[in-house]
Amino acid sequence: MASSFENYNKRRLISSYFSVVLSIFLVLFLLGTLGLFVINSKKISDDFKENIPMTVFFHNEATDSILNSFDVELKNAKFIKDYAFVHKDSAAKNNVDIVGKDFMEFLGFNPLQNSFDIHLKGDYVNSESIKKIERTFRKNEMVTEIIYDKQLVDLVNNNVKEISFWILIVSGVLTVVAMLLINSSLRLSVYSHRFTIKTMQMVGATKSFIRKPFIWTSIKLGLIGSALAIIGLLGVVMYVDNLFPSLGIAKDYTSIGIVVLGVLIIGTIITSISTYFATQRFLNLKTDDLY
Repeated sequence: MASSFENYNKRRLISSYFSVVLSIFLVLFLLGTLGLFVINSKKISDDFKENIPMTVFFHNEATDSILNSFDVELKNAKFIKDYAFVHKDSAAKNNVDIVGKDFMEFLGFNPLQNSFDIHLKGDYVNSESIKKIERTFRKNEMVTEIIYDKQLVDLVNNNVKEISFWILIVSGVLTVVAMLLINSSLRLSVYSHRFTIKTMQMVGATKSFIRKPFIWTSIKLGLIGSALAIIGLLGVVMYVDNLFPSLGIAKDYTSIGIVVLGVLIIGTIITSISTYFATQRFLNLKTDDLY
């Protein structure tokens, strides 16, 4: 009979610990995922911005020396991510490949112009910076036209600001929710030991002596939950890196290290503090209030 009762208590204890670890894992995994997104939000927005092309067209009269000079100018410009020279013959061939018909057959000449396809660095993809760059390029008299999607530039910048604002709000709310969930799970775990706590107190054990094993157990549960969350986060990092290799998230060891360290610290601090106050509450209760 006693053995059966002991097994029942062990199962309850394991179930209690499992629910605590699961709560810590889920909460820290969500927080860590959000943390990764926040830390890499600029990189993500820059990657999107840097895919918005700007095309600079030149007069057919532009000589090779003029085009080479512009090439050197782009190579030395601090606002250029990458660029490519597109010869008008190559542009015509690409058009044939896309459309399926050769327009030069009935025109008798190639109406296209030599051009440079340019991608700017993310910090310079905003209306004000692009206008300055455009004015710089137009100083070259051989430049006929500069094309880029102005509406898309404005839309991206406005959305980035709005998304960043909401991310900060969601981060704050999730942090509070995380603390409440972990605290609630740990309080339930300590609640199941309320009679043990009171018995130890009645036989003369000090409050610090009673609290110590509970806090240490909760820290170990927090570390287990944190470890599981970190494994999940590393899986997310690898998955996102496979989808968007240009972001280089998996190689950003500093960002990953910050998130991993943050998850460990949060998991340890919240569990220890929550357990401290939970045990303190039952230590201060009268025996009649335990029922």
